[in-house]
Amino acid sequence: MLTALGTVVITSLSGVMAPGPMFTMTLVKSYKSPWAGVQVSLGHAVIEVPLILLIYFGAAQFFENTVVQLVLSVLGGGMIIWLSIGLFRARREVTRGGKDTPYSAFVTGILMSGLNPFFLVWWATVGSLLLMTFLESSPQGLILFIMVHWLCDLVWLSLLSFTVYKTHLFLSQRLQEWIFIVLSIALLYFGGQFIVKGILLVI
Repeated sequence: MLTALGTVVITSLSGVMAPGPMFTMTLVKSYKSPWAGVQVSLGHAVIEVPLILLIYFGAAQFFENTVVQLVLSVLGGGMIIWLSIGLFRARREVTRGGKDTPYSAFVTGILMSGLNPFFLVWWATVGSLLLMTFLESSPQGLILFIMVHWLCDLVWLSLLSFTVYKTHLFLSQRLQEWIFIVLSIALLYFGGQFIVKGILLVI
């Protein structure tokens, strides 16, 4: 049981700590609030918990379908590219302490999870294996699995947002704008990568 729990923690942390759209947007939202990580993780859970339940009840094969992956990749990648353009345009207003991005940290968690095709595919493959392996050692442990996995997201994203919020005021406005430019480019890259990988699946 403890070994299986440790595997869940390590695998979960390796996923949430990897650079990606949600990591990038958590950095962005942390400029406005030290609680951005909490809100992003709650939004993430809105997508992730139902997805885990779907996987548990046998929906993994649906997300493994090539056509489904292509559609998710193109739509999700396109939306993330659109968000990256919006972030680039809003960089000055955000860093000057004016308007925020048009969506809350909570909505950001939903968008960056639901629009990430490889997050969905991860759950259909690695995640489903992790879940079933854990349930073998704890047949009644579905809720425990969900809570432990989500707490890994919560702790990491909260630490990230708190650190960014407390330190960004020490940076010059010019440097902050450049950070937002880099984050915009990162989102653009992730969106483009999703589209290309989706197309390569079909080819």
